[in-house]
Amino acid sequence: MNDMQDIEAEVKDYYGRELQSSDDLKTNACCTLVQHPDHIKSALANIHEEVLNRYYGCGLTIPALIDGLQVLDLGSGAGRDCYLLAQLVGKDGFVLGLDMTEEQLAVAERHVDWHRQRFGYNQSNVEFVQGNIQDLAGAGIDSQRFDLIVSNCVVNLASNKEAVLQEAHRVLKDGGEFYFSDVYCNRRLPVELVNDREMYGECLGGALYWSDFLNLARRSGFTDPRIVESHRIDIENDSLQVKAAGYRFYSVTHRLFKLPGLEPACEDYGQAVIYKGGVKEQPQAFRLDDHHVFQQGKVSPVCGNTWMMLAETRYRDYFEFIGNFDVHYGIFPGCGVEMPYKENPEDEGEAGACC
Repeated sequence: MNDMQDIEAEVKDYYGRELQSSDDLKTNACCTLVQHPDHIKSALANIHEEVLNRYYGCGLTIPALIDGLQVLDLGSGAGRDCYLLAQLVGKDGFVLGLDMTEEQLAVAERHVDWHRQRFGYNQSNVEFVQGNIQDLAGAGIDSQRFDLIVSNCVVNLASNKEAVLQEAHRVLKDGGEFYFSDVYCNRRLPVELVNDREMYGECLGGALYWSDFLNLARRSGFTDPRIVESHRIDIENDSLQVKAAGYRFYSVTHRLFKLPGLEPACEDYGQAVIYKGGVKEQPQAFRLDDHHVFQQGKVSPVCGNTWMMLAETRYRDYFEFIGNFDVHYGIFPGCGVEMPYKENPEDEGEAGACC
């Protein structure tokens, strides 16, 4: 086998046979603590215990306003996020879970009807398919099929991460988004750590250097990646702490919009938006990312990219838009290139500038 096949075989064995529950993980990188809002807590209470016990995610990969959407979960595992999403998209929405691990899929599939009855649906709105997140065409997934793609601490396990991003871009509809959590590093990891089975299985060896991820995303068509939240991961394992000495790891949730008009930098066209309210999960203030929180009724200056992320997506009806693209005023202040991740969750703020 080549190196890519070796990595895939190791991942399948680690998550299919070695790990039987989240308690078997040796670090918290793949299972970081998340503060769930009330509607997510209520939905989690409707998920089968066996599915919950086989969860290995590192964040909350569910944006606001997803009722009725067509959703793809990359690396769906035992199906926790699929069954969570199935409740939030409603009976008119649909969720497809894709995973390459037979053992995980077996857990997800044997509870399909249990969840259908629990949700009160006449027919299930969830399906599962075996496949590789680097080759969605091989799993029979057509282009421009989905409104939303999610993934929870899985992209780092892929040997060809650029292929994952390219495939995600291909199967998204225009105006759709890839909303996912994963693990990143402050530096490029050396080959010996990337190839370390324990490091890789614990979601650390496959962690991309943050700047390399941004370049991959942009080359794949996701021109302006946005961070929803980020925080430092504490490696609570002695042997892995020794191996990873000198490297800092971060759990990060990104949202990548498929919008052809986005520019590489945040450009100022003198535009502004007003959040009208109405998004059920965020009635008083709408949070686009970790730099943009729009208070209901308040005029908020935005760059051209942020304008498009609101005006050319499912959020358009909830905003009033001021201005146009006729006059360019240069770059928005503060669009720097330093590492953008937060050390602690409490570092989150309501920045007013575009970047």
